[in-house]
Amino acid sequence: MAFNLAGFQPIGGQSRNGSAPQMWSYTTTDSLATMNTSAYFNSVSADVKVGDLIYVHDSNTPTASLVVVLSNASGVVDVSDGTALSVADAD
Repeated sequence: MAFNLAGFQPIGGQSRNGSAPQMWSYTTTDSLATMNTSAYFNSVSADVKVGDLIYVHDSNTPTASLVVVLSNASGVVDVSDGTALSVADAD
């Protein structure tokens, strides 16, 4: 699938967009492998900057991961491969 802007939201107070990284959340039915391909997040290239953290949630599986914006140049956004968060339920 393609990036869906409706699933992309800021986390916390984003009013002071200085040099500190910002945090975002993104919910989709796309897999992490799809989301971490270069250009997937191009629709938000004006919002994200290098070093920003995106909490991504695949609501289809479900899985959760953290990706970091590695580059954002000329409207092309590339993020890291992602760090999986455990969503196990042992009870």
